[in-house]
Amino acid sequence: KSQGNKITFAAWLFLALGTAFFVSLLVREGVADVFTALRTAGWGVLGAVVFQALPLLLDALGWRPLFPPGQRPRLLSLWWMRWVGASVNNLVPVAQVGGDLLRARLAGIFTRSPMTASVAAVIVNITANVFTQVLFTFGGFLLLMGMTHQAGLAKPAIAGVTVSALAIGGFYAVQRMGGIRWVAAMIGRVAGGEWRSLARDGAELDAAVKSVYARKGDVAKSAAWALVSWIAGAGEIWIALKAMGRPAGIGEALAFETMSQGFRTAVFFVPGALGVQEGAYLFVAGLLGVPGEVAMALALIRRVRELAVGIPAIIAWQVVEGRRLRQQQQAAEAAGGEAVITPFPVPSPALEPVREPISAPRRTRGRASRY
Repeated sequence: KSQGNKITFAAWLFLALGTAFFVSLLVREGVADVFTALRTAGWGVLGAVVFQALPLLLDALGWRPLFPPGQRPRLLSLWWMRWVGASVNNLVPVAQVGGDLLRARLAGIFTRSPMTASVAAVIVNITANVFTQVLFTFGGFLLLMGMTHQAGLAKPAIAGVTVSALAIGGFYAVQRMGGIRWVAAMIGRVAGGEWRSLARDGAELDAAVKSVYARKGDVAKSAAWALVSWIAGAGEIWIALKAMGRPAGIGEALAFETMSQGFRTAVFFVPGALGVQEGAYLFVAGLLGVPGEVAMALALIRRVRELAVGIPAIIAWQVVEGRRLRQQQQAAEAAGGEAVITPFPVPSPALEPVREPISAPRRTRGRASRY
């Protein structure tokens, strides 16, 4: 509990610092000017919201091959789980990992795949996503250097790629050497619930991860879809710039997208990358000669999109969880036994301690238990 409280305090501290930085950037660029640019976007805001369905679909396509053949969930189901997971990462202080743990749990519960297979698929999917993001971000630096003739960008690009490559290489080595059981044990201690039972099956989880990597063709497909998804994400920027009347090409959109995603990953401990994402937009805007108020308007459009896409996803998730819990209770009561409710909170250190989901139904009979 003490460890969970410390992590919670750190999450809220970083959120406060990010908020302060965000407000300072907004004031610096001029609140009135930024909101004037935002109003000119008009239909672009709706376009950015609707367009987000495409990158999420591409992410689901990259996730699906990592499940065992014959046990792969439907694409629409994975798309929904990816939507929920991304929304939790964007809107809840979970250090960009709680949403991934959540989609692993959802896949284990609502599909025919075993829990260990679902978690293994997510672990390898995360690895493929991070690996392709390193390539994507490095490509963005090269693109910026070509567009702005700023040779000074070479050093930070090489340094960033080197550090990222070492980090992803270390994570991959841990997986290949059977270290996932220790990661699962750590998550089980912090998150509780079903994750504790998963930690007890660490050897089985290690075997599941290795079996995924043994299917090299499926891993390559996952990485390819992930890279396409990163590139497609620039479409949102392109739509917003066009809506604001800026003569933007796909190169400019990619520059904004690569830097913002790279900055977000580098400071994953700041909830929602609040302030950091805006700083990345202003950094790119300064190099490309885009007015600061336009860059801040772009950042606000993304924030609006995150809220418009994320809030319905979280509500839908809570409705589904609540319905499942009611069905468990009714089935137990119909069998004449105690109603055993198995809550599954978001496995997030920042949200500890959590005892049951928001929409868990009130217990009127029987006694609830946790794993």
